[in-house]
Amino acid sequence: MAKKSPAPLATPDGSQQVLLHSCCAPCAGPIMADIQAAGISLTILFYNPNIHPQAEYELRKEENIRYAEELGLPFIDLDYDKDEWFTRVRGLEWEPERGERCTVCFDMRFERSALYAVEHGFTVFTSTLGISRWKDMAQINACGHRAASRYSGQLQYWDYNWRKGGGSQRMIEIAKEKQFYQQEYCGCVYSLRDTNLHRVAQGREKIVRGVKFYGRDEEAKGIQS
Repeated sequence: MAKKSPAPLATPDGSQQVLLHSCCAPCAGPIMADIQAAGISLTILFYNPNIHPQAEYELRKEENIRYAEELGLPFIDLDYDKDEWFTRVRGLEWEPERGERCTVCFDMRFERSALYAVEHGFTVFTSTLGISRWKDMAQINACGHRAASRYSGQLQYWDYNWRKGGGSQRMIEIAKEKQFYQQEYCGCVYSLRDTNLHRVAQGREKIVRGVKFYGRDEEAKGIQS
């Protein structure tokens, strides 16, 4: 029996324009390319006040801008609102990855994305966060739908599984082809701390930020964002 062709990519409401919350260029790579290839108008929104320190934030943002410009896509750069982020996660400093701190973090980023979407006429928004194997897709989707529910009848969160169809593998392939910066921790100061604690316990060196790039350095095993 012949293999069925994949269903054409389509937004939940049939809209031909999407706001994409992007966490970083590596995770965004295949998603940006797939949405654009489907003929859907795409705007990239960068709102990630969790990323620490600011030098790391700027590097991840600039890599994302570089790829957006290559594809000819508009890029929206919102505030680096780190003080508000620290306020919202206060008391959750020792939560594990995928725990309550991550939920609060996703909520904050999606609430701002949803507000921007409604203010600028988008009826659908989605995110790159779920494509990473380090993330809990159900947790992310719940946060996305919760943010959209603030604007019932005006906005939907597109919970498409960007991992399927080889999306996770193409993420690595595009990252190597474009030689994107290779971040080695999720982004926040607590994930940096915990990743370094894990490395030291294994007898490994702590992370040296800003030096590794896909396609230039050792073989990539995955992408954290």
